[in-house]
Amino acid sequence: MPLAIFDLDETLIHGDCASLWAQHMADIQWVDGESFLQREQELMALYSQGKLAMEDYMAYTLSPLVGRTEEEIEFVVGPFVEDVIEPIIYSDAMRCLAQHRAAGDRLLVISASAHFLVSAIAERLGIEEVLAIDTEQQHGCYSGKTRGVLTYREGKVTRLHEWLAAEGESLDGAHFYSDSRNDLPLLALVPHPHAVNPDPTLRAHAEQAGWEILAWK
Repeated sequence: MPLAIFDLDETLIHGDCASLWAQHMADIQWVDGESFLQREQELMALYSQGKLAMEDYMAYTLSPLVGRTEEEIEFVVGPFVEDVIEPIIYSDAMRCLAQHRAAGDRLLVISASAHFLVSAIAERLGIEEVLAIDTEQQHGCYSGKTRGVLTYREGKVTRLHEWLAAEGESLDGAHFYSDSRNDLPLLALVPHPHAVNPDPTLRAHAEQAGWEILAWK
């Protein structure tokens, strides 16, 4: 069956779940709010410019989780998704997901955010299959490190090819929806690329390439 692949942040939701999670960690006093959030925003500015080393961002934002158990994180993530993420899910995104389900397409979210966040949000969207940044656990607790290839820029392509081989799937007839210049490598790979509320760099590329440009609300 054809794949319908979706970026998450600023594509399915009106915001970035990693930044919103950083704010939430400040709200529940897992971090020193002012200094932590200032550095997080500096790193996100680099992301917007296509200059971020994702390893740096993940090392910084995973540091408050070191020593915490998976159950402890899940206990906090559940209400975070309900209270913070659900109100900013795009209605147009939900309609698009429904259309692909009706067509019998296989839905996949691929995101450059941490898997524990992306999977919880995808579950609320009714999407079971997720590729995201995997985090390491040691002795049942988060270590603050990542595992494997990060699903960022070309890493999304690498991880997707691995998934396709493991699942016996192909990109024949596949759609990919994203807002970000950082997803140009994957957008260029699929037969049906869609630029959703695109950043200026992606919009210019989409206009030149004749890709569909969507304004989701």
